[in-house]
Amino acid sequence: MSKVALITGVTGQDGAYLAEFLLKKGYIVHGLKRRSSMFNTDRIDHLYQDPHIENRNFILHYGDMTDSMNLTRIIQDVQPDEIYNLAAMSHVKVSFDTPEYTANADGIGTLRILEAVRLLGLTKKTRIYQASTSELYGLVQEVPQKETTPFYPRSPYAVAKLYGYWITVNYREAYGIHASNGILFNHESPLRGETFVTRKVTRAAARIALGMQDKVFMGNLSSRRDWGHAKDYVRAMYLILQQDQPDDYVIATGITTTIRDFIKMAFAEMGVEIAFSGEDAKEVGIIKSVDNKLFTEKAGAEYLSTIENRIGTEVVGVDERYFRPTEVELLIGDPTKSKTKLGWEPEYDLTALVKDMMQSDIKLMKKEAFLRDNGFKTLNYFE
Repeated sequence: MSKVALITGVTGQDGAYLAEFLLKKGYIVHGLKRRSSMFNTDRIDHLYQDPHIENRNFILHYGDMTDSMNLTRIIQDVQPDEIYNLAAMSHVKVSFDTPEYTANADGIGTLRILEAVRLLGLTKKTRIYQASTSELYGLVQEVPQKETTPFYPRSPYAVAKLYGYWITVNYREAYGIHASNGILFNHESPLRGETFVTRKVTRAAARIALGMQDKVFMGNLSSRRDWGHAKDYVRAMYLILQQDQPDDYVIATGITTTIRDFIKMAFAEMGVEIAFSGEDAKEVGIIKSVDNKLFTEKAGAEYLSTIENRIGTEVVGVDERYFRPTEVELLIGDPTKSKTKLGWEPEYDLTALVKDMMQSDIKLMKKEAFLRDNGFKTLNYFE
């Protein structure tokens, strides 16, 4: 019989990739999504199956991590073999604006799932994956960070996730639940939300190249992150729940890069060289040069004159409003345990990740430019 998986946060980046991955493995996948007055299923529309179809293998349920009765009912109905708890208010900067909700959804939400599994008598049947985060390390106590590195969270998001991490360990030890934490470092993709830093960069780079945006404003350009591809990281989630014994794993590339260098890489994918000058809030990035042949190949000859006219102009600025009240300067993970025990190896390096994201956003922005040029109104919320 097919295994049954329940994915919370199925409409997010990781949820969408994981659902597709498990369906290819022959799973029946149930997904939890919040009710909204607008469709928010773009990432999983290609997986959608009409409720009237018999023997569906992808089923969606309305639910919310703040509603324990709802979560318990869904788990009771689904009787999952595996639960992947990916739902969270996951934007670090926004967590400072909504700390109570973040604690409720990200921290207590994890407890609600664990307690539902316990109360329903599923402790021997259901395995649980808890999406932990490298933000737990915050003010880092060790470089690189591994499973035994002390935590020092620096945001309401990270503090809420700290509770989620330890309550998972506690239920594993107290009740014998096969519950594991994946301490995932930053993982990105073309499906990443537009307000997250990597997607903000690739989207802006494409729009600037096509003459649709003059400049992008960033926060701390010197912050360093360990970036991988979400497709690689959902494979690690799956591998964690296939182990005989539950445990906690760091999933990372072991390579760290500044936001400044990520910006350079994104523009360079189109043959545009960015040079930075100044310091802190006065730092700016200008277009230094353009490789005409590469730009034409990647973005199109029709936009070449537009980008050439921008040589010497500022396209990247810093806005202190994007600084966090408590900054996390350096994150770099040690994936030794996940590689040796899980046999996990990433297929994407950072260059391949940036290429994937830029190709997607150039294509997306060219569609938007076409609509604009042909009289259709477009809504650009994140300029």
